[in-house]
Order: sequence, then C-alpha cells, then structure tokens
Amino acid sequence: MKSSSTVPKGPIERAGRPSRPELVCQRLVDAISEVLIGKDRQVRNVLIGLLARGHVLIEDIPGVGKTLLALATARSMGVRFRRIQFTSDTLPSDVIGVNVYDPKKADFEFKEGPIFTEVLLADEINRTSPRTQSALLEAMAEGKVSVDGITRRLPEPFFVLATMNPVERFGSFDLPESQLDRFLVSLSLGYPDRDHEMEIYEKDMEYVRAEEIEPVADPEIITRLQDRVREVKVDASIMEYLLDLVRATRDASSIRLGVSSRGGLHLKRAMQANALLEGRDFVIPSDLRTVFLPVTVHRILLSSGSPDGSERERKEEILRHIMQSIAGPV
Repeated sequence: MKSSSTVPKGPIERAGRPSRPELVCQRLVDAISEVLIGKDRQVRNVLIGLLARGHVLIEDIPGVGKTLLALATARSMGVRFRRIQFTSDTLPSDVIGVNVYDPKKADFEFKEGPIFTEVLLADEINRTSPRTQSALLEAMAEGKVSVDGITRRLPEPFFVLATMNPVERFGSFDLPESQLDRFLVSLSLGYPDRDHEMEIYEKDMEYVRAEEIEPVADPEIITRLQDRVREVKVDASIMEYLLDLVRATRDASSIRLGVSSRGGLHLKRAMQANALLEGRDFVIPSDLRTVFLPVTVHRILLSSGSPDGSERERKEEILRHIMQSIAGPV
C-alpha cells in the first residue's frame, strides 16, 4: 500500500513538475503505454532496468513492438535515440567510432559512433560477430569506451535495449554468458490479446506515433531517479531471501548454470527500482518476487535443451518452482 510518508523527500524535478518519484515513473509508463498498448508489465520492467542503471534484452519475434518500445522510451525521457541494425559484417568501429585523419589539421579526429547516445537500440544483436558484440561490453558495464588507448565517457543516462529473434537462428551468433549477464532485465512482449490488437489496428499504431510522444522527463531527472534507487532501504531478512533464491538456482538439478553474484546484485538493484516505482523508499518481499524472473531467466542454462523452441518457458517454469519452494519473510 502506498503512503506519502514513505516517499523519498526532496525535489526530483524542475519547477512545475511533480516531485514524487512514483508520479514521474507513472508518467513515463503512461507515455510509453500510449503507443505500446496492453504491455504495462513489460513497460515497467524496461523502466526497472533503466532506473537500476542496467540494460534490457528483448527476446521476441519481429513485428510485436520491440523498436516501438525503444523509441517510445527515449522520446518519453526527452533524450537522443539511435539504432544499430546488426548484421554479420558490422564492425566494432561501426558501433564505437573511429579516428579519421584530417589533412587540414594534419591530425586524427575521432568520429563518434552511434553508441554515443542516451538510448541505444541494438537491433538483432545476435546477428553480428562475437567481436562486434564484445564492443558493447565495456560500454554496458562501465559507461565508457576505449579507442586507440583513449577512454571516452558515454552520456548519462546510457541505456541499451537489445533485441533478439528466438525463433530464427540461421546466420546468427549466440550471445555468450558473459554478454547475457550484462543485461539486467530480459523480457518478451508476445502477441497482444484480441481487444488490445483491435485497438492497435483502430489507432494505426505505427513507428511514427512514437516519434510524436511529448517528453515527460529529461536526462537530469532520470539520473536523479537512478541515484534514488540506491537509497531505497533493503532489510537484512529480504537480502537473506534473495541469497536463498540465488543459491537455489545453483543447486537445482535441472539447471546447469545458476545465477551469478552479478545477477544477485542486479536482483537487489531491480527490487529497489520496483519499490521506487511503487512509491516506497523500502523493499518488501513482493518486490523481489516481481523482478525475479525477468532478472534471472536469461542468466541460467538448463541441463537439457528444449528442441521445440520453448526454452524460455521451461526456464520460467523452473524459476517459479524455486520461488514457490522457498518461503520469504513476512
């Protein structure tokens, strides 16, 4: 239950805008949901990844709104948006940038790549080579890139939304565990239900509609919200609950590779972000249960594969069973 007494105090936005973080977050959810119809839970998971200073992996088939979600997120934040369509011949310099010789200055000048933006859509990231995939690692982990021995900071906030098609694997390169572990949240949009799909058709909801979204925040506001996430209190009993869940993924016979310590830290940040979204400055057990699947499903490897292409569903079923088998604090 929300209570005004539990909302962090202090200005979060500039004059004329609400100062309560949950109101800012709700405006972001509402703005994005205007074009991504019927996917409120997925939108909230994207914002959890953003507020926790993480990145989001969207695993789904073409045509369900992945690009729309990324663009709408950037427009609602009032920040720059760039998209990289990854292919097998994409080079690291196509992502990061390159030093180009300027004959007038008789010196090299750095030309920034598309990674120098606040919101980056890495479209079909598994279509490019491991070498190019690795170009994103330093940026996603540390918010900086290195070219010819010179380190350059990326703008804040820096947020990567990457997409993968889980069905068509021809000509693709599976992301290694080290790359997958860099994503705080993984989600799938899925087909809309009948009523929401009819609404999409009636409103002609296409890419251009996301371009028209009015910003409800700005980079400074988002950065302040991200700082607030780390101030959300986590009781020792909930940290014990988190640890029990993480270690259970390593002991399950059906799981070959469990959740890493980085994954546990990401769980902590995600449940703090969820609490902030709900207007609280403290975490409750339901925050952890809410974020457990989207934060862990892409981090585990099963002992046996799923030839029918339902591996994500199997992982989610196993993780739900782990949650049901471990009692959390009251």
